[in-house]
Amino acid sequence: MQTKRKWGEALRRSPSSMASFPSIPSPLPLLSLFLLLSIPPVAPIQPQWPLQRVPVVLPQVTEDRPAPHFQADARLDVTSPCDPECHKKALPPSYWDLRSILSYETLHSNGRLTETAVGIYGYTARTQTTPALPSRRKRQIFGHDGRFSIVGQDFLLNYPFSAAVKLSTGCSGTLVGDRHVLTAAHCVHDGKNYVKGAQKLRVGFLKPKQRDSPNPASATNASNTHPSPPDKMKFQWIRAKRTHVPKGWIKGNGNDIGMDYDYALLELKKAHKRRHMKLGVSPPAKQLPGRRVQFSGYDNDRPGQLVYRFCRAGEETPDLLYQHCDAQPGASGSGIYARMWDRRRRRWERKVIGVFSGHQWVDRDGASQEFNVAVRVTPLKYAQICYWIKGNYVDCREG
Repeated sequence: MQTKRKWGEALRRSPSSMASFPSIPSPLPLLSLFLLLSIPPVAPIQPQWPLQRVPVVLPQVTEDRPAPHFQADARLDVTSPCDPECHKKALPPSYWDLRSILSYETLHSNGRLTETAVGIYGYTARTQTTPALPSRRKRQIFGHDGRFSIVGQDFLLNYPFSAAVKLSTGCSGTLVGDRHVLTAAHCVHDGKNYVKGAQKLRVGFLKPKQRDSPNPASATNASNTHPSPPDKMKFQWIRAKRTHVPKGWIKGNGNDIGMDYDYALLELKKAHKRRHMKLGVSPPAKQLPGRRVQFSGYDNDRPGQLVYRFCRAGEETPDLLYQHCDAQPGASGSGIYARMWDRRRRRWERKVIGVFSGHQWVDRDGASQEFNVAVRVTPLKYAQICYWIKGNYVDCREG
């Protein structure tokens, strides 16, 4: 009653307040309004990372393979005769097929090449489901360019942009561990053999240039007469120690490439000391915030610049995501990521859920059509890549 009395007195004292509530004839509706305003608003439904257990992919036998030739030029795009409908009609691989596909080669910095067979445990057909597929949209390659160049040290050196790196073969990658970089397989292997520069592969981190100033007075005078461009950046490089490529990518025929397995993991010779992104299992596109994906890479038409983009996710198969982000060669290998609520840790988390493979040209109904393709991180791929990073399966059971 004291609350009603205060509200009534406030309205009587303020003509403007009375004008604001012309339809309230008595204190009772006023109390109802007060109680309604006192109820906390209902929080919007937060996009959440799905809770699921992932299978186990364990290495079993490792054997030496003949040394690579390193003769092919690195390709910054890929070609496949199989369009989305073709991928959807393909029969799912059997358990034994998956064991062969997820076996992998490891290229060492000294030129040694090994092949490792794997075992798969805890995998069922329900682990990897085919989501509902929306109607296809052709990618629009003309019109407004939706990319953003990230400039300024405050952005480039801060997460999540600082997790994007450049490969010496011309591609991009994403930090997913203290020493690990996730990228596209075609950046180091053309489907037949390892490309030029793969043995001495380097990973570039964009950093500010250090200005030489032996004499403070002369440096001050020089800056007054010829000011240096702000936020000038350069790459600092770290050599790769090992490169893992799944056998699903290595088909022995460069024109018959396993698009579903266009991913590779690099292990660096030393820690990079930057914040890295977590790896996550790719949820269906309809569960992504705004149904959008985003990624940052080093497109060739903007040398020395980090390019960020976000766009709507389109058609999908169990292994591939067809999205409509504008991109140029050089962005291949960038980590596709999303930011959603982690209900276990009760915080927002960014996770890498795919690898940008690049443009894909296919013949469809007698006409050439273009798609932008990303390889999804499925539960099995998560288990494999996570083991490469962690070295054990205990830390890789929840995607």
